[in-house]
Amino acid sequence: MTVCATEMTTTAPLTITADGAYAARLAGEGEARYPERWTLDGPEPYAVPLPLAQPEEADSEVLPLADGRVLIHRRVADRHAFALLYPSGTYTGPRPAGPDAGPRTGELQLGGVEAGEGLRVRLLPPSPDGRTAYALAVDGEETTVWQVAGHASEGPRRAAVLPGRCSGGVWLDRAGRLLSLDREQDGRTKAVVVDLARGGVVTPLLQIAEDSDDRLLLAAPDSGLLLIRSDAPGEPRLGWGVLGSARPVRFPECLRLEDAHPFAVQPGQVLMPETCGVALRVGASELALWRPADRHVFRLPAPAGWLGTGRWTPDGHLHLPHTTPESPCGLVTLTQPSSPPPPIHLDPPPKPKPTPRPIPLQQAPLG
Repeated sequence: MTVCATEMTTTAPLTITADGAYAARLAGEGEARYPERWTLDGPEPYAVPLPLAQPEEADSEVLPLADGRVLIHRRVADRHAFALLYPSGTYTGPRPAGPDAGPRTGELQLGGVEAGEGLRVRLLPPSPDGRTAYALAVDGEETTVWQVAGHASEGPRRAAVLPGRCSGGVWLDRAGRLLSLDREQDGRTKAVVVDLARGGVVTPLLQIAEDSDDRLLLAAPDSGLLLIRSDAPGEPRLGWGVLGSARPVRFPECLRLEDAHPFAVQPGQVLMPETCGVALRVGASELALWRPADRHVFRLPAPAGWLGTGRWTPDGHLHLPHTTPESPCGLVTLTQPSSPPPPIHLDPPPKPKPTPRPIPLQQAPLG
């Protein structure tokens, strides 16, 4: 397999379900945007366009569910509206290639949230259970977690209300119960855990240093591996820790990568966080593969038309979705190196000022 260096596509990113079976994105350009669902668990991936009578706005959001339906969030007049989209008939022709191909689109309205002045609403990452979906609404100094799909009541349901301005959103378990959010309060940002099964009980998660901003980027529920960004070492750095561990967060020198964002972590490594593969997007045209047990990263160019995301499998394969004129719906599969590659030598960064040793992660409410 050959991987070609290229700039990433400027189209909307792809969102993948937790089980990797489906994905969704807002395809098209300009004023001709439409939702598109990708099926990823078959012999080869294929895309089904889900257009309606009118094109979608560029700021609409889509989220795939495990049953193949696609949740869409739109700003409609004075409210944020949610609906489920699905193919309304069986398609028997060749693989769809554009917004006018394929079955007709069905739409199930799910209600909405009133759009007050200054209210910001966005969808949270797909829930691990594949059935429910949540949105984060920030209004002034208060944040509400809305359950917008997968419940019996009509319209969105308040799942939690938190003081402070929250961002991020990382699931910590396989049941879709424990949600980590980065909460800004009193001038500092700290990751907290919201227990959605207990009415939104909030517990501290990251307290690396008293005056540091500590955000959770990714988590592997099987192993407990956490990927973190914190300025506790004296500047914003990528680090890692283990959920509930008594050991401090570590900030490896090899993760001093400019404009690096972890986007996938290997599942299935039960109680073995050091062996989990981690994939990072570096700038617009590079990938970095890394394991906590290693003291280096393996860097390579991104595939042509890469959509900026991907998914690890438990056996160590990384699937990267991409779209090009020749392959409008494709997957490139990479295998985690079995032997350590030679280290990448970077320009030595300036030595940070001495800081107090980071204190361990606090125990999260997994019991």
